[in-house]
Amino acid sequence: MEITKEIWGKGPEGKEIIRYTIKNASGAYVQLSSLGAGITAIVVPDKNGELANVVLNYPNALDYLADGPCAGKIPGRFANRIAKGKFSLDGKQYSLPVNNGPNHLHGGPDGFQNQVWDSRIEGDAVEFLYYSADGEAGYPGNLKAVAHYEWSEDNALKLTLTAESDAPTVVNLTNHCYFNLDGEGSVLDHEMELNASEYLPTDESLIPTGEVAPVAGTPMDFSERKKIGRDIREDFPALKFGKGYDNCWLIDGAMPGQLSSAAELWGPVSGRHLEVLTTQPAVQVYTGNWLSGCPASPSGYAYKDYDAVAIECQHTPDAPNQPAFPTTVLRPGEIYEEAIIWAFD
Repeated sequence: MEITKEIWGKGPEGKEIIRYTIKNASGAYVQLSSLGAGITAIVVPDKNGELANVVLNYPNALDYLADGPCAGKIPGRFANRIAKGKFSLDGKQYSLPVNNGPNHLHGGPDGFQNQVWDSRIEGDAVEFLYYSADGEAGYPGNLKAVAHYEWSEDNALKLTLTAESDAPTVVNLTNHCYFNLDGEGSVLDHEMELNASEYLPTDESLIPTGEVAPVAGTPMDFSERKKIGRDIREDFPALKFGKGYDNCWLIDGAMPGQLSSAAELWGPVSGRHLEVLTTQPAVQVYTGNWLSGCPASPSGYAYKDYDAVAIECQHTPDAPNQPAFPTTVLRPGEIYEEAIIWAFD
């Protein structure tokens, strides 16, 4: 495995943004940035062996700073939404910045995705480290978060996320990569399958109602492979609220600490196939419903809505306010540890 690094730019406070390239023996490679501990390229072969990038990306380091899509980065301290920017823990209420309608999203405007992480090459892996101070964005506890990326000879990217805190807090980490297995253009003809027979209905602001609903007989059913765009225009509350899919599915058979398959994606033109495996209990699928207006691609292509799909393995949205959902509380002495694998063929 060949790993190289370069200074890619500087953050707002002058800290160098480092970009790493991990290349395997076949020439397939990934690129990672210390801004948001993000994935900025995954370059893998198509059915003819031709290499191309399959993730939404931008040409310059600072294009990723406060971009609307949160492309490829690790949001935190809590990925996804917390209702009204408020939650209670051990009898104390905490207030967080509201940055998505009435709600707190992805840790707020200064979340982990917009921070320059410390980084290093660790053997055949690249590791990113971020210290989140007690009270940062309103969250309690000093938190240390680590993102550890490994790239394999058979084109699988593994991300291990760990965190520790010196006080009770909540944490929900994922990677917000967007995929287009054919390169650029709409993903509505991509086919997707989710290992999920239930999803979480939401209110109009995309906060779960607390109900767990079966997908059967609804446009939310991806239990068998189907085109992403087949039902996306249906007159169905979830699709109206989000202008497409922006919902959380519960992974069938998910067990803490155990890898299970969450999703599969097929590119109709390239023949590429992606399987996503994770230890997380849920997966948020977002079909890029508001991509228009984000930075252009390195080729100059102007991204449009529905040009890529994010498959975000995580805990459930608003879990701190939903006691029936799997807990996201992290206490001193405990280690948060979750893994995501993106396997390409």
